Amino acid sequence: MKKLEHKVAVVTGASKGIGAGIAKKLATEGAAVIVNYASAKEDAERIVAEIVSNGGQAIAIQGDVSKADDVERLFTETVRQYGAVDILVNNAGIYQWGPIEDITEEGFYRQFGINVLGPLLASKAAVKHFSEMGGSIINIGSGVSSVEPAGSALYTATKSAVDSISRVLSKELGPRNIRVNSINPGIVNTEGSRAGGFIGSEMADAMVSTTPLRRLGEPEDIALIAAFLASEDARWLTGEIILASGGLR
Repeated sequence: MKKLEHKVAVVTGASKGIGAGIAKKLATEGAAVIVNYASAKEDAERIVAEIVSNGGQAIAIQGDVSKADDVERLFTETVRQYGAVDILVNNAGIYQWGPIEDITEEGFYRQFGINVLGPLLASKAAVKHFSEMGGSIINIGSGVSSVEPAGSALYTATKSAVDSISRVLSKELGPRNIRVNSINPGIVNTEGSRAGGFIGSEMADAMVSTTPLRRLGEPEDIALIAAFLASEDARWLTGEIILASGGLR
């Protein structure tokens, strides 16, 4: 029997990158997966098609995680389709690096809205639908909350908040058998990091050169950890912040 057989997983921001990798891996482990997206409908449907073609179950549901109504609709539709929710992966996120001079009020609210309010709203909605058996919430933080590189004040602030949210909710929800953990990736080779010019930059090359495993991370590296945390194999883990960075600290 597969590790996640008969489980239902919601993965936010799953149309590409780390989220897509996690969605595909959870599906191969037997979960029915909701591929959430905000605007990249074609990409989300492509991930769903790939999962289904490999014998898995998946549907795409649109929703902006920074909007409460969208989040409620996401979970209402999930339960309508599959009858339950067992796993939530709070992956949706954005990043924009720059010096302090570049920080704007609009940019602050956009990053905090998606990166911090999003996981809070999704977790709030998920716990209403978890069964009495409990569930697993997996937040996708970032290694920046440990490394704290220059030019990342705003982004690092959002991901440090995710660390704190994970620890607090693990204590709050533990009595209900709901586990909450965070995966904090290092530099990962995704569409977003390539499109943003980060991959191949001097900063990225420097980070790889100081990473003990001497390579970029891949979405599958993070997906393997997520599948473990979602399963009963991790039943004694909660409140953990797992730095998945190839050893970069």
